[in-house]
Formats: sequence, C-alpha cells, structure tokens
Amino acid sequence: MVKKLGLDLFASIIFYTSIPLPYINGLDFQRVAYFAPLVGLMIGGILGLCDAVMNHLGIPVLTRSALVVSIWIAITGGLHLDGVMDTADGLAVGNPEKRLEVMTDSATGAFGAMAAIALILLKTTALIEIADHRWLVLIAACGWGRWGQQLAIACYPYLKPTGKGAFHKAAIRSYKDLLPGLFLLFSLSTFPVLIHREHLFLALNMIWVGSAIATLTGLWFHHKLGGHTGDTYGAVVEWTEALFLCILTIF
Repeated sequence: MVKKLGLDLFASIIFYTSIPLPYINGLDFQRVAYFAPLVGLMIGGILGLCDAVMNHLGIPVLTRSALVVSIWIAITGGLHLDGVMDTADGLAVGNPEKRLEVMTDSATGAFGAMAAIALILLKTTALIEIADHRWLVLIAACGWGRWGQQLAIACYPYLKPTGKGAFHKAAIRSYKDLLPGLFLLFSLSTFPVLIHREHLFLALNMIWVGSAIATLTGLWFHHKLGGHTGDTYGAVVEWTEALFLCILTIF
C-alpha cells in the first residue's frame, strides 16, 4: 500500500507540475486529484525557498515577487493558467449553450488574455504587500487552491463526457476524500502559533480566508456554467491562490 501511495503521489507531481522526474513504467494517473493539496504544498515550498534565496541575495521585493510568480507559472507548466484563459473566453459568450464549445477551442481570445494578465498582476502586487511569513503564505495559497479544486470535483457535476478532468471524479468519490487535504492545511495554518502565540490571529485568518475562498470560487463557476470542466478546475486553483494572497494583505 505504501508503494502504491508513493507511485500515485509521483504520478500527481508529474501530472500537475513540469518538475523533471524520471520515467516510471505503468504509472496510474487516475488518482492524481487525491494528492493535489499535497502537491500544492510542495509547489508552495519550492516557491518559498526561491523567495528566501532571492531575499538573501538582496533582490528588491518588487523584482522578487515578479520572479516568484514567474517561477510559479513555470513549475505548473501553465496548466492552471490555461484553464483560467479558456474559462474566461467561455464565460464571455452570451449564449450559455456555446460556452463549453468556446472553452474547448485551443485559441486564446481577448477575454482569456485579460484574465491571465489580471491574475498575474493580482498575485504579484499582493506578494509585494506581504512582508512577513511569505514562505508560509505561498505554501498555504498553493494548498488551498488545490483543495478548492478537490471541493469542486466532489460537489458539482462534470460537464463533459470525456476530457482530461473526467477521471478526477473517480479520484474524489465522497467528502471523506477531502479530509486529508483539509487536515494538512489546518496543520500548516497552526504552524505560526507554534513559533509564537502572537501569530494566532494570522493562523485563524489563513484558515477562514482559505476555506471561504476555495469554497466560493468553485461555487461561482458552478453558478455560471452549471457544473465544472478541467478548465474550471484550473481556474479554481488560480483564482483561489490569487484572492487568498489579496485578502491576506489586509492582515
């Protein structure tokens, strides 16, 4: 069982990231969504490490934040950002019946480009405003984004009979499959309290902000489309991450 879990996690890293890993024959990608929050924590950890190294080298916060967001896109291979663009193009169509058809088109329209630019700007400017615990915030943002994806998979119908996101439904069969990721994120959010009790306010805010945005983002796309696709799963990840960073600037 341990070997099977390890191989499934390996498959999740390959599916959700562009991290170069050795080829393993016979990997099963059917359960990649189950490990999505854990992969998110790994991505956030890499981003936090890169940010810490750049800070040690004396790179100014504006340049550092822009580089972190660029690395963020590179690590995921633009997988989720592509979903943001396709979803935006689909939602821009006035006829609801044609939205899925437009989202399937590989060409990026004006609304998709604008959505991508807006999202990158939001992430970059929010990071500029976050001075302390940047590594922790980055890890939490990536984790909550992917837990939001899991929640959307569990709660709402999948709108296409086929597609890259279709097998995600089989991986997240019930609400019980959401609990491991939620436990990881709650544990991460309490980490500042272990460092110092004065950080309790930050810990509580990370929990309620992350869970609220992850829930509402998936709900909003369901409201607009009547369900989800692989593209909207990616959009949930990206918008949850961006809005999580933006709201945390308040605290």
